[in-house]
Amino acid sequence: MSDLSWAQLAAFNVTLLVAMAAPGPAFLLVLRNSIAQGRRAGVMTGVGLGVMAAIWTAAALAGLAALFDMVPWAYATMKAIGALYLIYLAWGMWRGAAQPLKASSERASRRAFRAGLLVNLTNPKSVLFAGAVIVVIFPAGLSLTDSALIVANHLVVELCVYAAMAFGLSTAPARAAYLRIKSWADRIAAAVMGALGLRLLFER
Repeated sequence: MSDLSWAQLAAFNVTLLVAMAAPGPAFLLVLRNSIAQGRRAGVMTGVGLGVMAAIWTAAALAGLAALFDMVPWAYATMKAIGALYLIYLAWGMWRGAAQPLKASSERASRRAFRAGLLVNLTNPKSVLFAGAVIVVIFPAGLSLTDSALIVANHLVVELCVYAAMAFGLSTAPARAAYLRIKSWADRIAAAVMGALGLRLLFER
């Protein structure tokens, strides 16, 4: 590496892991899909989240975070769309709480990937977070190679964390416990997801 050091990359990873550990829409979506729909759906949810998070990091490196600062209405519009999507997901979870668990399928995996992609796509905070972290940790004037390494590193971290969650939460004991309390668990997840959407919608 030239301008980019391993210490800076490690600091970025630690910050990223701390952010991912904080309960939020992405964390909740992987948790719920892994337990309710199985390992494959959990992994595909994580792939969708990770791909979009890495794209946001690339956008932050390209200066999109600064653009959001200059054009506040663009950020506000994306934030509103993201909040409404979270509320839509919450409504779907609530409606399906009393329904029996469906077997995992290729279609369910595609839906899980799409849901993960959209949750992070409609979360403009991701690019602001990436922009802030990049400014603090990395030097200015990064080369294209260094920027590509940061983006690839971000994608790998996200995929590893969410895959580990999916494998851990899709075990037989975890799914058996979930089935015993499915109705309540889904309604609690829906309430939390809806609250996160409302918070995103109304916060300044």
